[in-house]
Amino acid sequence: MKSYKFTDYTYLEIKDFVDARCLAIVPTGCTEQQGPHLPIDFDTWFSETVALAAAKHAGRCYQVCALVLPAMPFGPTPEHKGFGSGYVNLPHSVHEECVYFALVSLAEQGFSAIVVWRGCGEHRLQGAVDRFNAKCRSQCTAYLPSLPYRDIWLRVGDLAVPCGHADSFATSIDMYHRPQAVRLDRIPSPNSGVVDWNNPHLDFTNYSETGVIGDATKASTELGRTFWNEVVSTTAALFRDVAFNCTPPRGFRIR
Repeated sequence: MKSYKFTDYTYLEIKDFVDARCLAIVPTGCTEQQGPHLPIDFDTWFSETVALAAAKHAGRCYQVCALVLPAMPFGPTPEHKGFGSGYVNLPHSVHEECVYFALVSLAEQGFSAIVVWRGCGEHRLQGAVDRFNAKCRSQCTAYLPSLPYRDIWLRVGDLAVPCGHADSFATSIDMYHRPQAVRLDRIPSPNSGVVDWNNPHLDFTNYSETGVIGDATKASTELGRTFWNEVVSTTAALFRDVAFNCTPPRGFRIR
C-alpha cells in the first residue's frame, strides 16, 4: 500500500480496498487543554498518528490491509471547561451520533470490520458501537478496544511517577515525535490531587491548577521513544487480531 490514509485515495480505489476486505480504522480525538506545555490538539494528533503507524506496522509485519480515516477533532470535554479556553465541547449524545453515522457510512460502502480508536479514555462510545452492531448484525462489525496506554505505562514506565493527563507519558511522546510542539520552559511542577475518574461531573479544576494530572517533569525523549514503539506494536497486534478474526486479508489491486 502506498498510503494507509483513507483520504489519499479516489472513491474507485476505496472500492478496491472494500473488495479486498480491508479493515477501516476510525480515530476519535478531542480539543482540550493539555497543561501549559502541550498543544490542545494532542489527543486528536495522537489518535490518528498512532492509528496510521500501527496500520503500517500491521501491514508490514502481518500483511493486514487497513485504512485510517481522519480523526474526529471534537468530543465531550466538559471536565476541561473550567480552564476557560482551548476547548470544543460536544455533548456525549452528539458525539455518539457522529461516530454512529460514520460507522453506518462505512458499512454502506461495504466495509465488514471497523475499529473505533479513541483518542480519549473518557469517550463513552460503547452505546454507539452496540447500536451499530445490532443494526448491521453479520454484515459489518465495529470494535471498541480498550486503550493500552495505562498498561504500557505500568509495563515500561516508572511506577513512582503519578500519571493521568498531560503527564510524563503524553509529554514524552510529544518530546520524541514532535519536539517543536512542547513548551519545555512551561512544564509545571507536579501538584495535582487524586482524581475520581468515575465522577459523572468531573471537573479538572478541582484537582489541578495547571491542567496537568500527575507529573510531567519526568518526561524525556528516550521515554517517548520507548512508549511510542510499545504503543505502535501493541496497537498493530490488535489490528491484526481484528483483521484475521473478521476480515482475512486478500490480495488486491488498485485501478
